[in-house]
Amino acid sequence: MNKHIITLVALACLSFNAYADEIQLQNNHPDRYVVVKGDTLWGISGKFLKDPWQWPKVWKMNRAEIKNPHWIYPGDVIVLDTSNGDPQFRLLQETVTLEPGIREEPLEKEAIYTIAPNVIEPFLSQPLLIENGKLDNAPRIIAGPDNRVVLSPGSRVYIDNVKEGNGPHWNIYRPGEQLTDPDTKELLGTEAIYLGDVNISRYGAPATGDIVRAKEEIFTKDRLVVSPDEFKSSFVPHAPDTQINGRIMRIYGGVAEGGPNTVVSINRGKRDGLEEGHVLSISRYGRVIKDPEYKAATSDKVVAQDKNLKELNFDVKTGPDGKKIVNLAKEPVQTQVALEPGEVKLPDERVGLLMIFRTFDRVSYGLIMSTTDAVYTLDSVQTP
Repeated sequence: MNKHIITLVALACLSFNAYADEIQLQNNHPDRYVVVKGDTLWGISGKFLKDPWQWPKVWKMNRAEIKNPHWIYPGDVIVLDTSNGDPQFRLLQETVTLEPGIREEPLEKEAIYTIAPNVIEPFLSQPLLIENGKLDNAPRIIAGPDNRVVLSPGSRVYIDNVKEGNGPHWNIYRPGEQLTDPDTKELLGTEAIYLGDVNISRYGAPATGDIVRAKEEIFTKDRLVVSPDEFKSSFVPHAPDTQINGRIMRIYGGVAEGGPNTVVSINRGKRDGLEEGHVLSISRYGRVIKDPEYKAATSDKVVAQDKNLKELNFDVKTGPDGKKIVNLAKEPVQTQVALEPGEVKLPDERVGLLMIFRTFDRVSYGLIMSTTDAVYTLDSVQTP
């Protein structure tokens, strides 16, 4: 660790006026802040910035630095420097003076997290989302000791088939709820219920293992998935580079509505460009109302439209020889929804922010960071 002030390299020379529209400082922001144990990166960002996801811009981070940020530790001092017109952070790292010319840096310190780990830990340490059909072919428990029905830590179990090469540590699951895209009705995957951990002691068909942890009751026929590598739990909050639009599919924690520190799943993932640390705004879909003073004129010519009208995914043209040509390569068009005469759709209203902390190909999990109203399933999410 360097023993001097670390200043992140500026990406470009921007004037304060250019930043004014993008970066807004809190009215009562401090000039410097000493990091303490228990702080989170989001919380510290909020002390300085009205929009905490603007953190990388004030650090002048490039893409590489966002993906692999400098660690920040308790005792470090974050300094806000506006001497050049645009706000910029500097980091003073803690050192302890022993005698002139010799300094010792603190060891064994734990870097601060981006968000509180106790809330999202269950969503980080297990795969959680299983691709369609994958769990059906996973190894399964076929027997326990002495014909026991319920298996607990310390129990020896027998698995139908585990081959060498996948490692000794496995998670135990059973299928949970299916996640369906609320717009396309397409099945995105199955959420697996995490039950515990088992260590394989003998490979083969059947294989032998020992249950080392049980979060819930474990039975025969429950399935095994090899334990994944350690997941990234520290990242930099930042807005996506492209426009993301999605919907909230589920709210977790046994609640009907979401608020700060509530975990949700959305119908967008890695293939849509989402990554850990991305911040999205949450909006309530504007209601469709009837204009209270609308009066239909007798001379109005209203063309009736089916609210479920869909444009065909092909068109027909006439060739030079007079024969019909069917073009099946035409791009599909989204369902068109028409308002009845006198109906008005109210604007979507922003009700909160969420940060993505776990991504799969087509699904992501996020933590609601702040709200001005309750968050519900089917609320929309988008690039802030």
